[in-house]
Amino acid sequence: MTQLAGGSDLSGPPPIPTDEEDVRAGEHLAPARGRRKSRHSREENRTGLFLISPTLIIITVAVVIPILWAIALAFQNVRLINIRGTGFIGEYTLDNFIEVLTSPGFLQALWTTIVYSVCGTALAIGIGLIAALALRKPFRGRGLIRASLLLPYVAPVVAATFVWSTLLNPQYGWVNWFGTTVLGWEDPVAFLSQRSLPVNIFGLQIDLPIALITVILFEAWRSFPFAFLFLTARLQAVPEVLDEAARIDGATPSQRFWHILWPQLLPTIAVLTVLRFIWTFNNFDDIYLLTGGGAGTEVVAVRVFDYMTARGDIGAAAAQALVLAAILAVLVTVYLRLFGREEEQA
Repeated sequence: MTQLAGGSDLSGPPPIPTDEEDVRAGEHLAPARGRRKSRHSREENRTGLFLISPTLIIITVAVVIPILWAIALAFQNVRLINIRGTGFIGEYTLDNFIEVLTSPGFLQALWTTIVYSVCGTALAIGIGLIAALALRKPFRGRGLIRASLLLPYVAPVVAATFVWSTLLNPQYGWVNWFGTTVLGWEDPVAFLSQRSLPVNIFGLQIDLPIALITVILFEAWRSFPFAFLFLTARLQAVPEVLDEAARIDGATPSQRFWHILWPQLLPTIAVLTVLRFIWTFNNFDDIYLLTGGGAGTEVVAVRVFDYMTARGDIGAAAAQALVLAAILAVLVTVYLRLFGREEEQA
């Protein structure tokens, strides 16, 4: 084996670096690695911002700026004639909110809105659930029936309200003709223009808010297909083996519903409740087209429209809209706090 004068062997294994040499090499390589990683992260961030920038621009222009503009209008005395000279910065005041909260009829309209939203949401989800359960098992013509159930939801609201107004007309409507001819009503009922209807139930005289009940029924009829679609899709995902096992164990239909289907449907019903309540709480077109807000059916959304168009008070209308949004946010938060945990566990 050839060796040099110093006694070092050229053909031997390379020298093994010590721990100190590893540390020094790592110290030299770490800054370079960190620079490459930070440069790569910056490039990824720039690419992500570039990709989402169109969405951010659209949301800013279509959502954020109108909301900020409405908030600015709510704190200024703005009329329709001077709205051109109004900007984001102006003489802010609470007069609009004081006028809205102390105006006659606001509390009544708020109570009507809550009743309309709660009853309309409950009826829409209840009818949708019944329809989904009734059409769960396959049979001939099920697809056609399912498609026909979607007609109230996809039909134009103007056409739907016109049909209902014609059917419920006290002079030539089919409902009043059937009631007076077949059911023995003494007088036709003005379903859309009569505030209350005296009814004798088991000897008790009760005044039914007939116009409000009518618009609630219309809202439930028009909205139940939305709940029907969601619940039908959830029922299709329920394993059949659970129902078969319950049948073998001798469970009744009600037991199978409450112990098998209901826990499966509860999260979907929770989402439907929140969505439908928000949409119904802000609903305007149904009531305005049916009754114009009269006969005890005035909701806050109709009052906002009246303040803006009939009075030309843009500031008060914006303040009323903000109050409506704040009340809605509080109600939804309370609902989620009370029932959110139980629905997550289900």
